Amino acid sequence: MVIVFVLLALAVLVAANGYLWRRLFRDTTRGPGRVRRAGAVLIAGGWILAVGALVGERTGAPFWLQRTLAWPGFLWMALSVYLLLALLAGEAVRPLLRLFLRKRAAAGTPVARPEPEPVPEPVPAGAPAPRQPEPEDGAPPPPDPSRRLFVSRVVAGTAAAVAVGTVGQGTYGVLRGPRVKRVTVPLARLPRRAHGYRIAVVSDIHLGPVLGRGFAQRVVDTINATQPDLIAVVGDLVDGSVKDLGPAAAPLAGLKAREGSFFVTGNHEYFSGAEQWVEEVRRLGLDPLENARTELPWFDLAGVNDIAGGSEGHGPDFARALDDRDTTRACVLMAHQPVQIHDAVRHGVDLQLSGHTHGGQLWPGSLLAAAANPTVAGLERYGDTQLYVSRGAGAWGPPTRVGAPSDITVVELASTQA
Repeated sequence: MVIVFVLLALAVLVAANGYLWRRLFRDTTRGPGRVRRAGAVLIAGGWILAVGALVGERTGAPFWLQRTLAWPGFLWMALSVYLLLALLAGEAVRPLLRLFLRKRAAAGTPVARPEPEPVPEPVPAGAPAPRQPEPEDGAPPPPDPSRRLFVSRVVAGTAAAVAVGTVGQGTYGVLRGPRVKRVTVPLARLPRRAHGYRIAVVSDIHLGPVLGRGFAQRVVDTINATQPDLIAVVGDLVDGSVKDLGPAAAPLAGLKAREGSFFVTGNHEYFSGAEQWVEEVRRLGLDPLENARTELPWFDLAGVNDIAGGSEGHGPDFARALDDRDTTRACVLMAHQPVQIHDAVRHGVDLQLSGHTHGGQLWPGSLLAAAANPTVAGLERYGDTQLYVSRGAGAWGPPTRVGAPSDITVVELASTQA
């Protein structure tokens, strides 16, 4: 089944890129030449860089190589998605534009100066003249090659401009840093004296070959500016080893909250050496909650490992984190993936804080995220348990977000007794 899936994905990728080449380069030129060859090299080279960036990150290639491949490779991934979407949308425009041009031509309004037709080769003396095909009665005249070329160039140029603009704006949004979002969550078991308690929730920072120390510092500064009572880092902090990314994560030592900063693993920590990162964040002053619970003055704060840790014998253990607690106290759970909400409900958790989805990151990725997660972003209720999912502060793969802006959320707890 894995082989079938890989072959199917490869076939779709080849077909999609063949379509890109055809619409962007073949249909916009009059014949074979340097432009078509350059287009093939551009598309193939972009995907070689993209695959190299993915493989390099997963295999722990030298960090300088990861950084060299990541920017062009990951940006090409995002650009190709929006080139494909824009060109597909252009298919609906093509017939309308051709019809408009035909009507203008019939009315005597020139649209574009056609390029001169090639001069036919002379016919040798005595040879019969070549017969010209005659249109069938009632058949429409053959399409004007100059008009068809003009339409292809307009659609391709517009699609390229839209794709570049979309990716550029989405990349700027990530590099600028996350914006603060505020959400009020009422908890029935929260004491009146804890009304207004503020938890800064940050997930999916994804420090790596693209987002480095400067980005981490922007995240820290944004969190500290909210003056939270507690900071919850709910996984996917890094994409790489402590050796490569320790300096990038160093600004986390500057996080400031009255009752401290807490951390749980995400699935990407288990691709990057989870045990080393747990020790590193502890050294930086964060408190890792590995299937553990701490009793704060007004509520219990618990954390469980990510599901991906199960392959290493360090998966989530809700019983260890939540059993034997005082059930008259409110409980807030840090768990990276929203799908863990069902275990949270069974254990009587009041509020689960999660990330993982990125809100879809690149529209229409939100549709795929919705198929795999109970909640893609925001606050929802599951029985007596509420789930809040952050879109995350950073980005994985392309440093680009479209339709899913990054955020750091200040969750303000409200007592129903207040």
